[in-house]
Amino acid sequence: MPGRAISPFRCRKGLHGAAAKIAIGRMLKRGFIEEVAANLRRNEQLWRETGDGRGTALIATDAGLDAIGMDPVLVKGMAGLRDAKPESIAAAQRPGTKQAQLIAMLQAPEGATIVEIAEKLEWRPHSIRGTISGLLKKKLGLRVISEKKPARGRIYKTCLAL
Repeated sequence: MPGRAISPFRCRKGLHGAAAKIAIGRMLKRGFIEEVAANLRRNEQLWRETGDGRGTALIATDAGLDAIGMDPVLVKGMAGLRDAKPESIAAAQRPGTKQAQLIAMLQAPEGATIVEIAEKLEWRPHSIRGTISGLLKKKLGLRVISEKKPARGRIYKTCLAL
């Protein structure tokens, strides 16, 4: 199960070399973390290089998150997700909030314009653009596209596949 990418070198200050390898080995053996192919486009920290020009990253599994008292569903809604899925996005938002309304508008097949969003949410255009680029793209990992339509102007839509 995908979770947050972690770096063993940031787990504890001063954990290096053999000590890091032993600690990570034990967590792998117990199923608390797993190695996955690193996504270099998302600047994931490499755990190790595989020798073929690629690398692996470590992610926390549901069992690992449970062991440290974190709700896996909540973590999947946070930043740093490898795959954005509708259920993880739903878990990250409270129903009825302006954020939830914005995501719903952008998930509609026809998308939404800044004017339509501003009218419905009573937000200023700069706040909408900041929320789209900061919260939706960077923190939730959504892919938001914009396209210009002659009849409506610039429309924004979300694409759940990264």
